[in-house]
Amino acid sequence: MRSRLLMATAALAIAGPAHALHPSPLVDAAWLEGQLGSDDLVVLDVRSAIDDGGDRESFETARIPGSRYSSYTDAGWREDRDGVAGLMPDVEDLESLIGDLGIDNDDTVVVVPAGTGPTDFGSAARIYWTFKALGHDEVTILNGGFAGWEQQGREVASGPVEAPDADSFTGSLRESLLASTEEVEAALEASEALVDARPPAFFTGETQSPAARVPGTIPGSVNLPHDGSFEERDGAYYLQPDALKARIDELGLDHEAPTVAFCNTGHWAASGWFQLSEIGGLENVTMYDGSMAEWTVNDERLVQLADRGTVSVGELAE
Repeated sequence: MRSRLLMATAALAIAGPAHALHPSPLVDAAWLEGQLGSDDLVVLDVRSAIDDGGDRESFETARIPGSRYSSYTDAGWREDRDGVAGLMPDVEDLESLIGDLGIDNDDTVVVVPAGTGPTDFGSAARIYWTFKALGHDEVTILNGGFAGWEQQGREVASGPVEAPDADSFTGSLRESLLASTEEVEAALEASEALVDARPPAFFTGETQSPAARVPGTIPGSVNLPHDGSFEERDGAYYLQPDALKARIDELGLDHEAPTVAFCNTGHWAASGWFQLSEIGGLENVTMYDGSMAEWTVNDERLVQLADRGTVSVGELAE
């Protein structure tokens, strides 16, 4: 009798809805193709003009079958506050955004970038981080994005798409993934690891973002360029985990110690956070969404430049 009950339970488990796929942080097109049609799977296409990735019209022209669209740049995934670009919106606003996409807390979300460049990958990484910061762990990124899916010859759908029925999504903020300016100041004081995800010219101060008042980086930080571990194949960009892990090892970071990823406006920083935490295996990584845009608001804060050393924001801004 007991064996018959166990067999019946196993059969129900196999036949029941697979609403928890537990994917790795980064999946390939073959994995996704095998999961299309699964219960509670949402394929979320987040293409935008970044790296010429496209828009809703591009999505309706060609997309992964069954996918939904949300523009990374226009839908409200980030917001400007007090003159600082790229900040995380209020939890309630994100709950509405996600729920309006027909996503609930039982769904596994596959975030699909355009796949047209490393900066475009940051779009998927920022949305992935947002789901994680809201307490939703059933999320992954399609490596190579839609460009990779298409160039591999996998099935593509086209035509207008009706908006999905809205659902209810509830977020619970994980403050451990979000670094405030005060926490970054404390990390600097404690000599904790600060990782600048910008390209080297920004890190050294040779190039300045218009979002930051002055060039330079946070003193004592190390540089892990967000675009350093991608490979282009037939027009699609793929993150290379082995190359990335080697670059992280070269930085000599303690995998258990607190680490903060930052950039200019929390976009490349999201890619840096993803690379450090989800691929590199560092256990205590936060992302500073305000990044250099917020850091340089205060004249008293310090920045470091390769040719001038450490100076105050106010001194540089004069």
